[in-house]
Amino acid sequence: MPAFTEELRKQADQIWEANLNHPFVRGIAEGNLPLEKFKYYVLQDSYYLSHFARIQALGAARADDLYTTSRMAAHAQGTNEAELALHERFIKQLHITAEELAEFEPAPTAYNYTSHLYRVADTGSLGEIIAVILPCYWIYHEIGERFEGAEPKEPIYQEWIAAYGGEWFGQLVQEQISRLDNLAENASHAERKKMTQHFLLSCQFEYLFWEMAFTLEKWPVPNTRILSSERRTENV
Repeated sequence: MPAFTEELRKQADQIWEANLNHPFVRGIAEGNLPLEKFKYYVLQDSYYLSHFARIQALGAARADDLYTTSRMAAHAQGTNEAELALHERFIKQLHITAEELAEFEPAPTAYNYTSHLYRVADTGSLGEIIAVILPCYWIYHEIGERFEGAEPKEPIYQEWIAAYGGEWFGQLVQEQISRLDNLAENASHAERKKMTQHFLLSCQFEYLFWEMAFTLEKWPVPNTRILSSERRTENV
């Protein structure tokens, strides 16, 4: 009988391949993505990761044993120290100004994706929390592996690919895959169904995130400052 995550990966195959072949991702690998789009992505992804780390911490609190709590907390710390640090370097390399940071607002997709994570974390089990965050880990690692040999002329794109195809990140991904498989073994049919739904929705949101950055998505009515409290300046 295949592992639970193997079944998830099979069900997600169509949207998975769409993620890996999105023009934003391929533009990074080929080096022809306009830096304006990557700059937009860095700001939105930094916002997303600041909340992703909080979801990981909520997973730590939901765990039944101290070892799992410590590992989920370590993942949250890793997101803060490694991934957000990477984005801070990108912010400097892309010459993003203090004014741009102060004026930042999450785009609709970034806001909706993080809201999706919080909705699951609010009432879901640890298995549901890992299911909802796993696509972010797993898809990024597959992108890093698939384009490992790519040589975009833009150095910042080389660094981005290397960050997610590396051994350290791969170990984190495999840890969460194994954890979800173990949790699924003792989960009820209803919980496994929820885990599957959360996973597949997050796969869709991953695709929408690339699309958001590629199209420089905006709110339909500009200059309303609806989400001024959601600015990410505190994380820079």
